[in-house]
Amino acid sequence: MRKSRHNRGSARISPSHRLRVVAALTTLMVAGAGWSQAEARSPAKATPHRVIHGPNYHPPYAAIVFDDKSGRALHEVSADEPRHPASLTKIMTLYLLFEQLEQGRLQLDTPLPISTRAALQNPTKLGLKANQTIKVEDAIKGLVTKSANDAAVVVAESIGGSEEEFAKLMTLKARMLGMTSTTYVNASGLPAEEQITTARDQALLGCAIQHRFPGFYRYFATPSFQYKGVEMHNHNTLLGQVKGVDGIKTGYTEASGYNLVSSVRRDEKHIVAVILGGTSNAARDARMRQLIEDHISLASTQRTVPIVVETNGQHGTDEDRAPVLASFAARNAEAPAGERFDATLAPAKADPIPLPRPRVQAAERPANPAKQAASTRAKPNRPLQLTPNNASTVTARRDVSTSTLNQAGRGHF
Repeated sequence: MRKSRHNRGSARISPSHRLRVVAALTTLMVAGAGWSQAEARSPAKATPHRVIHGPNYHPPYAAIVFDDKSGRALHEVSADEPRHPASLTKIMTLYLLFEQLEQGRLQLDTPLPISTRAALQNPTKLGLKANQTIKVEDAIKGLVTKSANDAAVVVAESIGGSEEEFAKLMTLKARMLGMTSTTYVNASGLPAEEQITTARDQALLGCAIQHRFPGFYRYFATPSFQYKGVEMHNHNTLLGQVKGVDGIKTGYTEASGYNLVSSVRRDEKHIVAVILGGTSNAARDARMRQLIEDHISLASTQRTVPIVVETNGQHGTDEDRAPVLASFAARNAEAPAGERFDATLAPAKADPIPLPRPRVQAAERPANPAKQAASTRAKPNRPLQLTPNNASTVTARRDVSTSTLNQAGRGHF
């Protein structure tokens, strides 16, 4: 009897009900397959050129064209609005690496140890292997051309002991350069919510790295680089295509959009232009070409403002290496956010406003310069220790950098 009742219950299930059940199961199977495909397209496995956004992709845009010699913004749109730098971050990574080379703590052929953490970084990367080494010059070229994230971490760990400590040094250096709206939390530019910058700050850095390291800056013009038999071409396709372009760096994440900092020297003029939030490589590059051609003629041929230097008084003691260019740090309060701004139409707004001068001034120097010089010689820079466990060196750097940042009250880590 029980069996017959069960059969009669089964017979009452209508064909339409069965179809709905089958349809629901099919939907779940398709959704599961789609989820698996999405997981397979994670950043660690995605190809660099995969398009992961649709036709309505419009990241927040910002731009500036800065005249290096006059200290004026020839054009700006949302230049002080926070944006994610993406791989423009590597400009500061290279700034600190060039500083180590300048001070003799590293040489171009110095082997840098590759940690497991560095080797496991997401693309783009050189494919470095843990427990091996890479020479400094190869790391530089890998950063400039391939925008290699694994090489960025190698540099960070070699200088700062860890990427986290190195990021603190990066932020401290940004403050010393007057980049008041930039915070770094990693050395590569891989997505991080707290890693922010502005178009104005990136223009400042684009000028500063050239002024401080004119010899090493030439690496940014490297057209291609061969590493272990693999040739990599520079992502900056404006090199060799636009007259006067000598660097410097591209960048992209989904949140940032397509970024580019370009330096142009033409007819005794020098401008640094920044685009943040392009919708594609092609659109970004086309816009940069337009900005360059529209504004290079407005740039000055004579330097009327000091070049960009750090505000700690350690570098550039000549009169022409005085304070940081003010127009970078001074925000244009009169213009609404996002409004296009041309210095030729409103020159008063574009005039630079001096920042505080370096702490060491002529009036504040000791009466006995010889004694000061002797004191300076008595405290030479300690060479960088490249041992796997450079705990003492890293601890000393951590104490100095954290203390200084806390005094400034500007660090956000």
